Amino acid sequence: MNLDKAIIAAKKGNPVAQRYLYEQYKIPLFTVCLRYSRDRSEAEDILQEGFIKIFKDLNQYAGKGAIGAWMRKVMVNTALQYIRKWKKDWNHADSQDYKEAFQTSEIAFHNLGLEELTRLIQQLPDGYRVVFNLYVIEGYSHKEIGEMLGISESTSKTQLFKAKASLKKQLTNIL
Repeated sequence: MNLDKAIIAAKKGNPVAQRYLYEQYKIPLFTVCLRYSRDRSEAEDILQEGFIKIFKDLNQYAGKGAIGAWMRKVMVNTALQYIRKWKKDWNHADSQDYKEAFQTSEIAFHNLGLEELTRLIQQLPDGYRVVFNLYVIEGYSHKEIGEMLGISESTSKTQLFKAKASLKKQLTNIL
């Protein structure tokens, strides 16, 4: 099945086309879910909710840009909604703890496999994990993250600092 034809058919509710899109994108989108979740089970829940939203809102995809990028955005938003719904503790901290000069050991990160890095990210507290993913992996600014999560820009910076510090500590224990 051709991707463009599958999108058109899936918009009309065709289950074969929807299955085709699911099969094409389940692995990369599951990887996104794993980064935002604490474990595989939670990631599976997020993935399921995300695909329900994707197929429900597929008519909103206007065909501008890659369908995969649009689906990824829906999945990230689904993960954030899931976390907001089930996880109330964002572990907020004062921004005076934040130091722009902090840097993680890039060499250590490059030596890790994707599975190992994902496992380390999953072990972060919810607030740290979400901000780390949104900033480092998704590329959002602290201002955008603050607006998305209803936190201040400085809290986003602090969460990132603490996430990096936690990851650095975990890396030190591994190496």
